[in-house]
Amino acid sequence: MGRIEDAFNQLNPDGGKGFIPFITAGDPDLETTAELLLELSQAGATVIELGVPFSDPMADGPVIQRASERALKHNFGLEEILKLVSVARTQIQTPIILFSYFNPLLQFGIQRLAAEAQEAGVDGVLVTDLSPEEAEEFETELRARDLDMIFLVAPTSTDQRLRLVAQHARGFIYAVSRAGITGVRASVSAEAERLVNRVRKFSSLPVAVGFGISTSEQVKDVQRYADAAVIGSAIVSEIERLQGAPALAQQLGKFVKELID
Repeated sequence: MGRIEDAFNQLNPDGGKGFIPFITAGDPDLETTAELLLELSQAGATVIELGVPFSDPMADGPVIQRASERALKHNFGLEEILKLVSVARTQIQTPIILFSYFNPLLQFGIQRLAAEAQEAGVDGVLVTDLSPEEAEEFETELRARDLDMIFLVAPTSTDQRLRLVAQHARGFIYAVSRAGITGVRASVSAEAERLVNRVRKFSSLPVAVGFGISTSEQVKDVQRYADAAVIGSAIVSEIERLQGAPALAQQLGKFVKELID
């Protein structure tokens, strides 16, 4: 049993629901990212999504775009991110997945990535712009290293696509609450609940809902029907607001706890 499966199984006996925070590696710097991984784990994260900064993040809204821009100024790559994870893994057991566009992973090398990610203690990879039809080689390399391949589904996904994702996904399935880019929204679309119910017809994997979740009320509403709520832009926006503040990681930890309580 992998760490992701184990983390969700530990929620189930008490009927608990999970939360999955997203941060961008290197925002505002790698040292703070290391502190944030520890803080998010202590806050009770079920899984942590660690974003790989990319120069053309087309699926992301302005908040996460700016985070990538800030991170890329530090001139680091996947090698440094994996070293960061390996250090964090000596202190926490919370599952960590890489959240990335395909280009940085392809440039790094698929076989190399799978091998070094496993060695570092990464638990899975979510590639925003890689469809199941195009993922065979990547998926094979990940499976050989016991790494989970996480796929996205959206309200526009057909039943055929949901069935295909269910055949290939491991760890959990990420249900996008609405079409469009990431970002804070005043409400989470009712389409999200319908999508989760549709996914459950094809898969017994946990289903996490993300895109637009930014308040404790929205977290509770999503956890009513999904296995976990993914919180991205709201957290990244708070990191942006706290830039230069003392004890940034600790302050963010307090923010996250208030968000999920």
